Amino acid sequence: MNSSGHHPPHQSRRQFAGHAALAAAATALSAAASAQVRAAGQPPAPHPFLTPDDEFYDVSRGKPKPHTLNGEALIRARLTPETWRLEVVADSFTSEEVKEPASAAKQLTLVDGTALDLPALMELGRKHSVRYVKAMQCLNIAEPLGQGLWEGVPLREVLRLCGTLRNVRRVYYNGFHNDDPSQIFQSSLSYTEAMETPPGDPPVFLAYRLNGAPLSLERGGPVRLVVPWAHGFKSIKWLQRISLTNNYQCNDTYALQNNDPDAPLKTAAYIDKAANQFPAGQSVIMTGQVISGLSGLERVEYWLHRVESGVPPVMQDDSTYQAAQWLACSLEKPPADWSDILPDGVAPNEVAGFDKTTGKPLSWPLRYSMISWSATLRNLKPGAYEFRARAVDLNGFAQPEPRPIPKAGKNAVEVHAFEVA
Repeated sequence: MNSSGHHPPHQSRRQFAGHAALAAAATALSAAASAQVRAAGQPPAPHPFLTPDDEFYDVSRGKPKPHTLNGEALIRARLTPETWRLEVVADSFTSEEVKEPASAAKQLTLVDGTALDLPALMELGRKHSVRYVKAMQCLNIAEPLGQGLWEGVPLREVLRLCGTLRNVRRVYYNGFHNDDPSQIFQSSLSYTEAMETPPGDPPVFLAYRLNGAPLSLERGGPVRLVVPWAHGFKSIKWLQRISLTNNYQCNDTYALQNNDPDAPLKTAAYIDKAANQFPAGQSVIMTGQVISGLSGLERVEYWLHRVESGVPPVMQDDSTYQAAQWLACSLEKPPADWSDILPDGVAPNEVAGFDKTTGKPLSWPLRYSMISWSATLRNLKPGAYEFRARAVDLNGFAQPEPRPIPKAGKNAVEVHAFEVA
């Protein structure tokens, strides 16, 4: 985390010169300050497309949290660029049903000195580097955590260092958690998910840069895994060990806590914090962000409902909700000049999800990214109102469809209540 107030290296010109202005705009769009902007009917500034490293919402776990270590403790934990190592080993698991263990022609271990270090990983990156814009979102938190341009090496390229693999059905992985077995946070992918990538999607990769700068300790550095289509719990921080196994069952910590370990990132709209009261006679502008999840994004739409005294509150799927007239919101458009957005030295055609010739996004929003939206409410009469916003995906499903179990990712339609005085 950069808490000194200095700009991290490799920021774009816009980020470097306008960081204070963007932060001020973001602040102005929250709580009471947003009322002054919206009540005046002025178009809101969109959220910064890339979240500065130190402005991500942090959900790190551990006692102490690994990113709070320093000095010798940090060195012993192998959480400095010089001491970081990654082991890739074959798991000896067998059972009554699983007769043969996984095997690898070569294992990368600390004991024999072959564990992968950061210079070797970055050397792989010279040939196989992947850059991708991804929004981070937690399975059980109702608001996005932030969005970054992540850079690293595909997991499959690291696994290929191990030569011929046999009887590998899943890839288990975990990060540093105080060398305490009770604190280990782990996750897993199928072998296919690790090795194969659908057209148009980025691969699972080991990230060592965020927004052009080395990945900070708080964001999971020196190296973390990034799973583009998944919630944040799959993108393990402080990555240190990969285990190849013939065990067909997942090992995810979240699965043991009654979550769906295979739940993909949801297409969902979120409403920014806003004032609870606005003056009559002025337009009100509501804003928010929308994540394009596994099913993509067609549009964001809103419903403004006037609340009448003595009338029962609106419930999901009741007759009032089903009869609602939803109107289109305005979506943030792709920047005309990506040099104002991306870190210095990074061209859009070098980023996954962009056309390699034109440098234009292949889809908008980019897959697994988020953008800003807004809705202008005019001619509101005095009274009480409820404002709802929802996303509609490329299959035509309106949020919260398709309806998963609650532990597959929060996807409720948000509502903001306010009065016009």
